[in-house]
Amino acid sequence: MCTAAAADDRIVALTPAMREGSGLVEFSQLFPSRYYDVGIAEQHCLTMAAGMACSGLKPVVAIYSTFLQRAYDQLIHDVALQNLPVVFAIDRSGMVGGDGSTHHGNYDLSYLRCIPNMTIMAPSNENELYWMLDAAMKLGGPVAVRYPRGEATGIPLVKESSASASSLLSGKANVIREGDSSKPALLAFGYPTSVVKTIADTADMTLVDMRFVKPLDEELLLSLAATHGRLITLEENVIAGGAGSGVMEFLANKDVRCEFLNLGIGDEFIEHGEQSEQRCQAGLDSYSIIASIKSRWSDLQNIG
Repeated sequence: MCTAAAADDRIVALTPAMREGSGLVEFSQLFPSRYYDVGIAEQHCLTMAAGMACSGLKPVVAIYSTFLQRAYDQLIHDVALQNLPVVFAIDRSGMVGGDGSTHHGNYDLSYLRCIPNMTIMAPSNENELYWMLDAAMKLGGPVAVRYPRGEATGIPLVKESSASASSLLSGKANVIREGDSSKPALLAFGYPTSVVKTIADTADMTLVDMRFVKPLDEELLLSLAATHGRLITLEENVIAGGAGSGVMEFLANKDVRCEFLNLGIGDEFIEHGEQSEQRCQAGLDSYSIIASIKSRWSDLQNIG
């Protein structure tokens, strides 16, 4: 974001007392007059961002997923209803490990997806995050980029404009590999993409980094439903109302017949623990994902 801010003095950053946690230390040092820490006042943070957007600025709200819940009314009425260009950099989406069970960001895809005018992106790695934030400031309207707590994947960061960056502006998913069409296609939203990469490679399954939760890449979904007939969605969010629900709703409204397996967090609260333990509890580790696929389809007993 610092690179974009250096080129555009309309970009400002806001955070509700999460400068260190949200990675805004460098920004606050480089652009002190364009950095606003409003304290533990999430509702005020969003209303202030809305006012700035009305004044021609480009506010970026860096906030934890769980804290954004506290400002839901402001998100709807002050930002989305007016279709204002506010970017939400939503940190700690999904499992948060030692931060505790109250800090899980397991609901944002569900509570954001139902809001009109919202664009929602979920990067699978740090390079995608870089370009999604860049795209978010160009798309206009409210845009949410949600990403997990934890270390980056370690892939090279490509800061030169690329085809990937262009496809983000048009809402396109990224087909990582094309596999056997007689097997289900894996549609991963965000973090689970890296978890299922090995499964896709060893079982010769199609793997798609969906990237967008809203809008969905509808053209690709129709194509995969036609060629594969079976789709598996994976998200580190509650299943109810999440990204997988969006896929099913779209295809149902198109009267497309397809078999589904939606993998995510069930109707439960995830306990305190390490992120790896929490993902096991939710069935989002590779072993549990394989077990769920085998349980769903009898012809896939040899995938892992």
